[in-house]
Amino acid sequence: MSHSSINRVVLVGRLTRDAELRTLPSGRSVCNLRIACNAMRKDAEGVYRERPSYFDVDAFGAIAENVSRYIRKGGRIAVDGRLEWREWVTAEGQRRQAVSVVADSVEFLDGPGGAGQRVGEDLDEGFDEHDQGSAGELVGVGAGGEDDLF
Repeated sequence: MSHSSINRVVLVGRLTRDAELRTLPSGRSVCNLRIACNAMRKDAEGVYRERPSYFDVDAFGAIAENVSRYIRKGGRIAVDGRLEWREWVTAEGQRRQAVSVVADSVEFLDGPGGAGQRVGEDLDEGFDEHDQGSAGELVGVGAGGEDDLF
């Protein structure tokens, strides 16, 4: 039996609301996003219809700052990241749990001239508007943030 595992997520969708940027006690930036990804599904009448699935995404550091600065509700993005599970106890003593995506890179698919704009942790100096790539290219790794989630 293998002792290794794979935890990789790639999503392409639209933001359902503007990104929420905040600063953690450590001083690191975090941005919370919600993405809608549509899939075609057959309904009870046999007609194919689009049905959205919604995903919570957390971005950290330079990725978070650039996403909050350059993308708005309705914008198309591609996210490459990993799933993160967490649990907590509410003020009423109820145990809760959630799974979200931690972004290692984000690409803006609605960039100027139709080219996607990439945002990754390697862009520490901020977003460079000349840094463009093809819509299918995902780059930039190192969001980290495992210690900052709680």
